[in-house]
Amino acid sequence: MSVSDVDDELDGSKAPLLDHLIELRRRLLWSVLALLGCFFVAFYFSDDLLAFLGQPLLEAYDRVGASERQTLIYTKLYEAFFTKIKVALFAAFLFAFPIIANQVWGFVAPGLYRQEKRALLPFLLATPILFFLGAALAYFVAMPTVFTFLLEMQGETDGVSLQALPSVGDYLDFAMSLIFAFGLCFLVPIALMLLERAGIIDVKQLQSFRRYAIVIAFVIAAVVTPPDVVSQFMLAVPMIILYELSIIAIRITHKREAARALTEKDA
Repeated sequence: MSVSDVDDELDGSKAPLLDHLIELRRRLLWSVLALLGCFFVAFYFSDDLLAFLGQPLLEAYDRVGASERQTLIYTKLYEAFFTKIKVALFAAFLFAFPIIANQVWGFVAPGLYRQEKRALLPFLLATPILFFLGAALAYFVAMPTVFTFLLEMQGETDGVSLQALPSVGDYLDFAMSLIFAFGLCFLVPIALMLLERAGIIDVKQLQSFRRYAIVIAFVIAAVVTPPDVVSQFMLAVPMIILYELSIIAIRITHKREAARALTEKDA
């Protein structure tokens, strides 16, 4: 083999890698542009987003019978501005996630077999749905309940008066962490089914691990929620239910695959 032939062979082996890198750069560029576009739009509506995220706190004030609705304060001159940036980034990630996920799928899909595409696509579609279900549970149920519990600490005891004056930055950090925690915990079925698809776990192991999963669910709920029983149950119970639904979904998937294989065999 001549030197020129070797050089041609090396160039041919490098070409696919360069093509993949160019494709990856293009996908990353579109993802970044989508995130930036959503960020600027969200920052324009940051006041509305702040009002939306503040509604659970106002509802909690109404529950505890506050004579007048309290306001969120900030003690640093730059705190309000950076809080708006945080809110805009939070909203931008949520709204840009479908676009980013589509770019990831567009980069990964060409290297998958048809069966692998058919197996992974439902998980990709279910991920944002489950995340937003968890976020909705946090916003409409968990946050008003948790904030009501915390605001009930106000009062006067032995001449010492306690009054809640939440900082806008601290409040929104807490609210967004709750929304993310609930959203991520609702992705438990996706994670379990992917692990089962990869052959790391099976249905029998999930069933035998059930009692430990219940304990882990309550431990996670205790870490990411305030130390009250109500909010811990509101996160732990859905996680346990989702764990059981994951086992049922895996069984149904196996039955369908067995029926499809039997049909193809008979044909």
